[in-house]
Amino acid sequence: QRGHDVPALVSVDLGFAEGETLGLVGESGSGKSTLAKTMLGVHAADEGGSITLRGRKMAGKATARVEESVRALSMVFQNPDSALNRAWTVRRILHRSVVKLTGVRGAAADKRVEEIAEAMQLSPRHLDMRPRQLSGGLKQRVAIARAFAGDPEVVVCDEPTSALDVSVPAAILNLLAGLQNDERTSYLFISHDIGVVRYLADRIAVMYLGRIMEIGSTATMFNGTNHPYTEALLSAVPSVDGIAEDRIPLVGSIPSPANPPSGCVFHTRCHRAIEGLCEVTEPQMVELSAGHSIKCHLTVEQLSEPVYIDPAAVLAVAIDDPLACPRLRTRRLVDHPFGTLRGVAHLDTCGGEIVADGIADGVGLRFTSGYSRGEGCFDYRTDDLTRGTHAASGGSTEPDDHRSERRS
Repeated sequence: QRGHDVPALVSVDLGFAEGETLGLVGESGSGKSTLAKTMLGVHAADEGGSITLRGRKMAGKATARVEESVRALSMVFQNPDSALNRAWTVRRILHRSVVKLTGVRGAAADKRVEEIAEAMQLSPRHLDMRPRQLSGGLKQRVAIARAFAGDPEVVVCDEPTSALDVSVPAAILNLLAGLQNDERTSYLFISHDIGVVRYLADRIAVMYLGRIMEIGSTATMFNGTNHPYTEALLSAVPSVDGIAEDRIPLVGSIPSPANPPSGCVFHTRCHRAIEGLCEVTEPQMVELSAGHSIKCHLTVEQLSEPVYIDPAAVLAVAIDDPLACPRLRTRRLVDHPFGTLRGVAHLDTCGGEIVADGIADGVGLRFTSGYSRGEGCFDYRTDDLTRGTHAASGGSTEPDDHRSERRS
């Protein structure tokens, strides 16, 4: 920011082996893309920081790096629409990358383009088309082909599937896995979705406010003791039936890196914070087992204890104009779509009606799934809404058996 420095990355120390995938997860604003841009030389590391490749230190800015270092690192961007020149054909896009990164020209360059296209399952017809004529999945294949044009040693994948239709990401992930198996390329796979990272990553690092909070093997991260932040992220991974019974809410938003909280930067949102310690002292990275480290004051025993989440802290609905939304006569849903409705006087959903008078604070209509629809409105599955319902003295809860229409 203008006028002062912002610590976007703090004491980040990561590395990966040949053919390994390191997953990097965290909320938006945690510093994931900044780390990727620093690796690629878009941003230079501050004094004291360094980036090495096979033990050799690279220049901070890409413009100052030797040709070998530039060729060794490549990137697959989140949105292929903005990453590809819409006016050029696919053939021209790939040909330019081959020439720039390898120095090969003429018939050899043309052959290399065709080999890359074939590896990406792009037909000769696709090579003569422009990105605007391709589907989202095909455009991302072109972006991946361009990233592999120079036979890179490391490819940074920054949310490579998040901009694609729901049916496409699996094919892209399979393509990346196959390329890695053939080329022995290392990946830094960046995502906010820890479930997607699980599919491809050998190890996972969890980042929060520019700091690595936990790192370990994928198996350890999903089956072992976790940092409270990782614990909350894992609780948000959908189950097979779409119901997250043990959802841990992250109340509020990630703080500004320009003014980080004192002590542990996560203590303002942590469900296990220790008063008098976490907000005062910054924890050190502690190794729990071989290759598995966390940055937390709590012991393994404390982290293993079950956590109780007050339903009232998960979801609070404030009564407002009953005409604000014809499908739900309340407004302002906050914090989380899993939990207990508080202080609800009247709800009307998709033709079915649920009346709840005099519900005690913190005890009310409990629902297990839902999604936002428009400003201040909410839809949900009526048949899930009455689970665990309790009415206060003198009140009543009258669920309607009508099954509301469901949106996909």
